[in-house]
Amino acid sequence: MSWPAILIAMLPEHLLLGGIVALLALEIANERCPGAFALALVATAAAAIAAFCLHVTGYAAAPFPGHYAVAPSASLAKFLLLAFAVPVLLLSRDEFSQSRYFALLLSSLYGACLLVSSASFLTLFLGLEIMSLPVYALVLIAFQRPDSAEAALKYLVLGGTATATFLLGTSFLYGACGTLGIDAFARALGTADPLAATGAALIVAALFLKAAVVPLHAWAPDAYEAASVPVTAYMAVIVKAGVLLAALQLFGSAPVPPAAAALIALLPLASMLWGNIAAIRQASFRRMIAYSSIAHAGYLYFAFLGAGPGRYQTIMFYLAAYGVMTLLAFTALPGAGDDAAQDRLQSFEGLFHRRPYAALAIAASMLSLAGLPPLPGFVAKFLVFRNVVAGGHTAWAVLGLLASYLGLYFYLRVIQLMFMQSPANQPQPTHARRLAWVAAVCCLLPAIAIAIAPGWLLDRL
Repeated sequence: MSWPAILIAMLPEHLLLGGIVALLALEIANERCPGAFALALVATAAAAIAAFCLHVTGYAAAPFPGHYAVAPSASLAKFLLLAFAVPVLLLSRDEFSQSRYFALLLSSLYGACLLVSSASFLTLFLGLEIMSLPVYALVLIAFQRPDSAEAALKYLVLGGTATATFLLGTSFLYGACGTLGIDAFARALGTADPLAATGAALIVAALFLKAAVVPLHAWAPDAYEAASVPVTAYMAVIVKAGVLLAALQLFGSAPVPPAAAALIALLPLASMLWGNIAAIRQASFRRMIAYSSIAHAGYLYFAFLGAGPGRYQTIMFYLAAYGVMTLLAFTALPGAGDDAAQDRLQSFEGLFHRRPYAALAIAASMLSLAGLPPLPGFVAKFLVFRNVVAGGHTAWAVLGLLASYLGLYFYLRVIQLMFMQSPANQPQPTHARRLAWVAAVCCLLPAIAIAIAPGWLLDRL
């Protein structure tokens, strides 16, 4: 391909890379507008790729054949990631002013975009690591709690274990198949070759680690709780989406062989059960969302059991619905000086009487994450279980549906605290989170659109 064609095919990555360099230059020049610059850059990249998808049908290119390829599905996935980053950056501007924070965030976002265009395990590995490494620093960079350093170290150990597992699985797969192409993964799932099957199982385990699937979730809730609100939102939505989109690259539309179905179903089912049960006992909102995220990772991985042709549509719709509603909850949280006190669920008591719009936004988010109609979360879960049944796994679908009911309690508990408890003496916000409301609107509008016309989005997926 010519250089102009490569620049067009990799436009989002080039914009992000240029933005990272510019942010470092701003840091050297002691400029005070890194947040506005990063926000404008990501919004421009999202708008550019949206316009490209709307006006150019069926565009496909391979700037680096065998390693990196662009297709309509990859372009749509990049738009989703960049669109999710806009509310996160709006939240971040209220809390951070250092160029290093925004440079790390854009670096991680660059890795996530690289993931969805990966055509080999080499670029897939690079994308996973570029996405993950900055997050370890982002957990620590706010340092609003004494345990932030410990949480960042735990998250680093968890990520390092996933990296080692992924590399070991890739080496087994390369030894068995003699190729680094990701299409070897689907062949290895259904093969009788023990080396190839072991490699595929290790790669699945590594992706489970990255997405914090039970029992590989370990210290992920500690990191969610100790990080600042924008970083927790980034980990819960964009990192989760990046890992699932990487798994979608590997599985493609090929049906899961019967021999591998138990591997794909058991741990996600355990994740649904434990995530929903453990969330009931949490006194911290961000820790509760961490366990909710673990449960939703189970639903998303469960979708791989479904019929191949509907898999992409199901996972993309679920990520869109889950992402906007989770971000909506974070944008509505009040800011306060004492981060630990404001994170306690007790601080939500009587929130409707103090901040009615925030309480309504959080309530809508909780109901959607619980999967209640007519909100987007209901349609997303319906698609998952319908597709699993269509794939011939009716028993697994029934078990997953039963596990999903366990999540109703802790989501409704948050609503009960906000609407049915008397207002208590709670710490008042020490700084206004003006841009958080702009971020809330950015999440609320697509959420309403998805709830009113889910068919419109499904047709375009």
